[in-house]
Amino acid sequence: MIRVVLVDDQSLIRSGFRALLDLEDDIEVVGEAGDGLAGLALAGEHLPDIVLVDIRMPVMDGVEMTRRVAADPALAGVHVVVLTNYGLDEYVFDALRAGAAGFLVKDIVPEDFLHAVRVAARGDALLAPSITRRLIDRYVSEPSGTGAATGLEELTNREREAVALVARGLSNDEIADRMVISPMTAKTHVNRAMAKLRARDRAQLVVLAYESGLVSPRTPGP
Repeated sequence: MIRVVLVDDQSLIRSGFRALLDLEDDIEVVGEAGDGLAGLALAGEHLPDIVLVDIRMPVMDGVEMTRRVAADPALAGVHVVVLTNYGLDEYVFDALRAGAAGFLVKDIVPEDFLHAVRVAARGDALLAPSITRRLIDRYVSEPSGTGAATGLEELTNREREAVALVARGLSNDEIADRMVISPMTAKTHVNRAMAKLRARDRAQLVVLAYESGLVSPRTPGP
């Protein structure tokens, strides 16, 4: 059962998402909150698989809530997915830097929304190749002032290759095809790279890959 907490300051939005989720046999909404501070408390109380978080809220916004969830070892199994009305803006990338597993635009169609919840629950990043490209082209290619990511020297050549492919938005199966290895071996390379780089999930690997220069926004995609 996938356990979900909804955090949005608009009750109508929460009600709409809850109505969709409650229809699914494998998903359970275990809590709702109208701001990030209350949402953080619910995450600590229920330890859900997914927290769907509005990016702009009173009291505590979605970026700060994401940062606090990512920094709390007790919430290591909680995947934060940020919700936005605004598409690709600076808040979205701030949330990814803070540790979000991905993001969704609120006008997403119901089938894609439900699929996204299941993808995030598996620990996969909600960053399709086209979204990754647009996001990186707009933000990572600009100076961020955060400095290059460190730790790449700890990766094997195959792990570096796998991280670069993750940054292009490829799934484990697609990485396996590209590297001519089994999907399980591809997953192992990705997981080991995450551990060495202390990345919370695949979305953070994308950020690290571009910020470190392992992958360039101008390099052709797959």
